[in-house]
Amino acid sequence: MAILHTLKYPHPILREKSKPVSEITEEIRTMISDMVETMYASPNCVGVAAPQVGYPLRMFVMDVSRKIGPKKNHGLLSLINPVLVYSEGEKVTREGCLSIPDFLGNVKRARGVIVRGFNPDGREVEVVSKGLEAIALQHEIDHLDGILFIHRVSSLSTDLIRRKKPLKDLP
Repeated sequence: MAILHTLKYPHPILREKSKPVSEITEEIRTMISDMVETMYASPNCVGVAAPQVGYPLRMFVMDVSRKIGPKKNHGLLSLINPVLVYSEGEKVTREGCLSIPDFLGNVKRARGVIVRGFNPDGREVEVVSKGLEAIALQHEIDHLDGILFIHRVSSLSTDLIRRKKPLKDLP
């Protein structure tokens, strides 16, 4: 496994619609393992989409349990060719992104979602989710369509916030 370099906005791959994975091969499983390692190596990160690490393919990994603890969620999810099939409710939350590390944004998302896709073993899975996990699923699927959270904020002047830097990073 390897920790991958994360592309930063405005890298052009981040704005492209990703291609479906045609076959789940050992190479795809290795990419997913590397994405998982990259996610766990990044503080406060709950998901990594393939385009963020330079693969223009429809797959992502995520794990919100490291953010919200042992609350009800699916733990580590690795989804290939995911499709949002249902959404309900609305909620505005503050989001961040590895590809836009210096900013947070207020984004309106569905409160609950159902997503279908394939796991790395090639089995079709359906994920029914609410709360932070549902929001993270929508965020990662947006990456696969070339949409970043900054494209979902209502106003760049009022809904985009510069992250505070830790004291150790200040000059």
